[in-house]
Amino acid sequence: MRLSLPGKVLAAMTGLTVLLAGTAGCSPSQALGHRSPGHPSPGTPVTATVQRWGSFFGGRPGNFGTETSPVTVTLPGTVAEVGSSNSTEYALLADGRLYAWGLGSQGQLGDGGQRDSFHQPVLVRFPPGVKIASIPTDVMPYDSALAVDTAGHAWGWGDNGGGELCLGNRRAYRTPVRLPLDHVTALAGASNHALYDAAGTVYACGQNVAGDLGDGSTRSSATPVRVAGLNGSRVTRLVAAFANSGALLADGSYFDWGYDAHGQLGDRRTHRSSDVPVRVRLPGPVTQVAEGGSLWNNGQTLVLLSNGSLWAWGDDRASQLGNGSRRPRPAPVRIHPPAGVTYQRLATGSATSYAVSTAGNVYAWGVSHVGQVGNGRTRTAATSVLVASGARSISATANNVVISLRGGT
Repeated sequence: MRLSLPGKVLAAMTGLTVLLAGTAGCSPSQALGHRSPGHPSPGTPVTATVQRWGSFFGGRPGNFGTETSPVTVTLPGTVAEVGSSNSTEYALLADGRLYAWGLGSQGQLGDGGQRDSFHQPVLVRFPPGVKIASIPTDVMPYDSALAVDTAGHAWGWGDNGGGELCLGNRRAYRTPVRLPLDHVTALAGASNHALYDAAGTVYACGQNVAGDLGDGSTRSSATPVRVAGLNGSRVTRLVAAFANSGALLADGSYFDWGYDAHGQLGDRRTHRSSDVPVRVRLPGPVTQVAEGGSLWNNGQTLVLLSNGSLWAWGDDRASQLGNGSRRPRPAPVRIHPPAGVTYQRLATGSATSYAVSTAGNVYAWGVSHVGQVGNGRTRTAATSVLVASGARSISATANNVVISLRGGT
């Protein structure tokens, strides 16, 4: 079943853009220790650094902690993964502890309070004995957070404004609560919806304004509904954006669903939203995917194929597709890295895109009104700009981006 989103519904929902077009951020973290060259001496606390730039928003109007070039955040241990939401960033340590920094007004820091923490990462408070195995890198819901523990249980905390935590309610949680989903191998969220692969079945919860739950309807649900059309295929990655969702399958095929004003579904059509998954036709198997967008009318997807080629589709008014144009692309178009550069990791936010090269260099292109590109400027970059080096992984949501650095400690 496919649907065209009526103009009346679009107009009614534009109020959400106020929530998703602001920004609240995180300034540099106070050091928790200093890294020593080589191996740390016995008794020396192990620390690691990540870098972030752009700006956070959420909970109240305004931009917070805007940084137009990379700044350092220091963590008390080896960093395994980084993740982001519109308002907050997260670092998973190798020992299973999770730290957060940024806005905390909706409980999204997970430390039991509602105060912001821009200068020092705080420990997310899980019950005793719980160790976290993974967090979504693409990405977290609005003012909310997700994680999976080493037993495969899903956890969530924060705003939960659309019921995206699948708990049957829309109340906020200041510390993580276990969600009714086990054997979770992938998860993602954005705006007020989320996706979970639990025991080989993909479920969705939350708002369903443009078919973004993928269950064949536009009914919102605070309890899990099954995503239609994947037919039990093994999923290796889930992604999400403002009113879109996507699933990368083990055979390299990619499906997406939800909003489609400017070709976000990549099926050669526009203004034809879909409440069930649609396969995107690409000239080879997909190995990586990043989905972005933060309000009505924007939204884009980037994929990396097994042959190393890079493709993109969707909105392009800020040159976020990276193909030198500013026209919407309802079907995949090939984009090229700078000469001599090979991309290996991708991310994309509201209307800014990022790639990490095999050498660990970070390139960015697209909108930069609050420093999203990271080159020290606040104007759109029509072509890719080198903004950081030594990166191992990357996560971007809305107007902020965070990278983990090679070396780990």
